[in-house]
Amino acid sequence: MSATLENSVVFDESAGVVRILDRRVFPARVEWVDATTPDEVATAIRDMVTQSSGPLYAATAGMGLAALHVRGLPLGEARTALGRAGRALATARPTNAHPRDAVARILTAGRDADDTDALVSVTLKTAAAVDRDYREASLRLGRATLSLLPASPRILTHCWADAYLFGLVAASREAGREIEWIATETRPYLQGARLTAHSLRELDQKVTLITDGMAAAALASPRGVGSGPIDAVVTAADRVALDGSVVNKVGTLAHAAAAAAFGIPYYAMVEAPDPGAPTGADVVIEDRDPREVLEVLGHRTASPLVTDAWYPAFDVTPPRLVTRIATSRGTFAPANVGEHFATDPDAEAPAPALRRRRSPAEPAPVAATVQPDTIAFRSVTASPDEDPQ
Repeated sequence: MSATLENSVVFDESAGVVRILDRRVFPARVEWVDATTPDEVATAIRDMVTQSSGPLYAATAGMGLAALHVRGLPLGEARTALGRAGRALATARPTNAHPRDAVARILTAGRDADDTDALVSVTLKTAAAVDRDYREASLRLGRATLSLLPASPRILTHCWADAYLFGLVAASREAGREIEWIATETRPYLQGARLTAHSLRELDQKVTLITDGMAAAALASPRGVGSGPIDAVVTAADRVALDGSVVNKVGTLAHAAAAAAFGIPYYAMVEAPDPGAPTGADVVIEDRDPREVLEVLGHRTASPLVTDAWYPAFDVTPPRLVTRIATSRGTFAPANVGEHFATDPDAEAPAPALRRRRSPAEPAPVAATVQPDTIAFRSVTASPDEDPQ
């Protein structure tokens, strides 16, 4: 059993094209965007044709495409062209570090190539390896996350965890355990409603959809959602800083704060923390076109009198609101997430600790928590003739 979105980026080497399933219209329509140059792949990433793990897959495929384009060039020109392609792909969206790291690994692998044929070969080989390794790491990450959860947990998730979600589902099946999901719709692109909930149903998972504004009520309710109270909030992270700050789709901060207020753990999933980000303040938060807030899926929902909007695509959840961070090498307290790099990557995943779950008879206590730090974003005013960012 598989989900459509598990293989939503295809590098067709023989045709010289990268095909990207357009997640902006999925599942209402199944349409593919064909990119024939690395710049077109970067544009697809920037325009939200693919999100979450998709930009990593697209970046690796884009580098493979770039390798095809430099065949026959002198070695120096080939290196320059690959570097240019890498910069376009790595910077298409600034907050998610996965494309940046993938491109860096691919370019590093080609440093010792002594002719263009060798450079092309190692670039194609490494791009395929990055894709494969990321999928394998996502399964290890799923196993680590599962070790934090009760035997048959009910978890609330936000946005679209992509490969991490598939890894957690695969790990639960491997362990013979069932997960019940509560998914937020995730405005304004509705990734939770369209991508997460749809993929979970394709995988025969039990999922209940709620609007973004219902999350706190769901977490507070002793009756809960679906079959009972929520046991944990679990999301992916686009980036985790070394101080344990979690950067993820905007709205994650609110859900983490609500979870803390009601004594419910919040777990973040990331393949690895970012050694280039000592704190959450070191992560660039992407401001997207505010017009995306005035509409949903191409249809304007705001009053025609409204012209100003604000859309930070991500927010930063401070470490004190994060219970634990799962990586492909285990789970860590937020302050100790840097220990990921000193942990043996081949160590056996911890055996799941079957934790006691919540019940209506024993609801979680209300915890006294400090208000979250204020996150400063640049406000953007929409202009009718402004080009999309």
